[in-house]
Amino acid sequence: MSIKNAEVLLVGAGTMSSTLGVLLKQLDPTIQITMLDRLDDVALESTSGWNNAGTGHAAYCELNYTVRQADGSINIAKACKINAAFEVSLQFWSHLVQRDILPKPHYFINPTPHMSFVWGQDNVDFLRKRYQAMSQHHQFTEMEYSEDLDVLKQWMPLVVEGRRVGEHVAGTRVAHGSDVNFGSLSRSLVGELQTYDDFELLLAHAVEGITQRPDQRWDVRVKDYQSGEYRHIFADFVFLGAGGGALPLLQLTEIEECNGYGGFPVSGQWLVCRNPAVVQRHLAKVYGKAAIGAPPMSVPHLDTRMIDGENALLFGPFAGFTTKFLKEGSFMDLLTSFSWTNLWPTLKVGATNLDLIKYLISEVLQTTQSRLASLRNYYPEARAEDWELAHAGKRVQIIKKDAQQGGKLEFGTEVVASADGTLAALLGASPGASTAVMAMIEVLDRCFERKMATPEWQEKLKVMIPSYGESLEDNPELLRRVRRETLDTLGLAPKA
Repeated sequence: MSIKNAEVLLVGAGTMSSTLGVLLKQLDPTIQITMLDRLDDVALESTSGWNNAGTGHAAYCELNYTVRQADGSINIAKACKINAAFEVSLQFWSHLVQRDILPKPHYFINPTPHMSFVWGQDNVDFLRKRYQAMSQHHQFTEMEYSEDLDVLKQWMPLVVEGRRVGEHVAGTRVAHGSDVNFGSLSRSLVGELQTYDDFELLLAHAVEGITQRPDQRWDVRVKDYQSGEYRHIFADFVFLGAGGGALPLLQLTEIEECNGYGGFPVSGQWLVCRNPAVVQRHLAKVYGKAAIGAPPMSVPHLDTRMIDGENALLFGPFAGFTTKFLKEGSFMDLLTSFSWTNLWPTLKVGATNLDLIKYLISEVLQTTQSRLASLRNYYPEARAEDWELAHAGKRVQIIKKDAQQGGKLEFGTEVVASADGTLAALLGASPGASTAVMAMIEVLDRCFERKMATPEWQEKLKVMIPSYGESLEDNPELLRRVRRETLDTLGLAPKA
């Protein structure tokens, strides 16, 4: 059994870990990093292009980020926060492109307008109010709105053609939206890390134990799937960025901060179209309203996807109930995640979300015809022969203790860190990868506090992320300046 040392150990080789690794190397090129993943290559789980929506989540089109209040007004606070976080990611990627650390932008990000589409009087009223609230805020001034079928046909022809005469519909559009291939992005980031002599990538390696030593370093017991041998990695800092697998790994640490956290796994499927005659007529991400009882990540959308040189349309996702935390996981994942600290919150969440569970089970039981019927709500003239069913990645939503309810289900992502700053994990799902840079800066703030306070790191962060230390939500001029620069650098600026 071999023993090796690491200053930083990154568990998982997806967007989160690769982003944190490159951030650290930009801040301190001498830091020694080891990254491991249980699969045979990087970015094969939730980060894979075919396992996620690929939407650069900027809150332009995702209706679940804007909540209608009891008085009928629209709360856009969450949309503003997510939009600002995505702008931070765009700044970091732009910096890396300018430094030739990332390849030409079209290899990982492409301009794809973000649109919302609804039908029915109540939904149209909601979208109109949403537009009115958002377009008055400087983050969303470029948003367009229309109830005119001729205009909507120009924006999203497949969605409008074939609709019944007199149907009341509405849509919004932000022309500078994007489609992101997070798999390609992550592979490029890991490729950059591999240019350093003091970086090591261990594939087909699985963590089987994590124990903190008396000197506060972590003893991580790892199995090499190829040789069958075990090794111990002694690490000063450990980051658990393993998607749905992060929760079970966090539980192995037994840190006090993980008490009460549980996971609610959700599966997903897509309908995929590769017919060029159809694909070339739809350049947009068109999001609608979720069905009653559906989780936020199940908001239906008809998406243009550009993945590793292949153009396709994806519709879905069709969510479902699962007990697996990872696509390549075990059906025992949910059962083995129960502990004495999270059992009560999990039971309370189950008892208070029966409609959600029934909805997920009903989604699993959908037939081909029912899925096509859902598709035709967004593409009335869709032909069955143009579409095939594909499995998406798993998403594990956060369950946590709540003083009033006993337990609650959280939608989003959350950083959990040990009090001594030697270990951190990222839990949750959407908007996930789109906000990776902001999330990893939070990890740095909480776990590298002293170094983050130094002038050297502060100056470097300001170079990488020009808005660092300032609020894009509160500073219209700053947002205008950084957005213009990132859209130009990444090739996302709409053509005149």
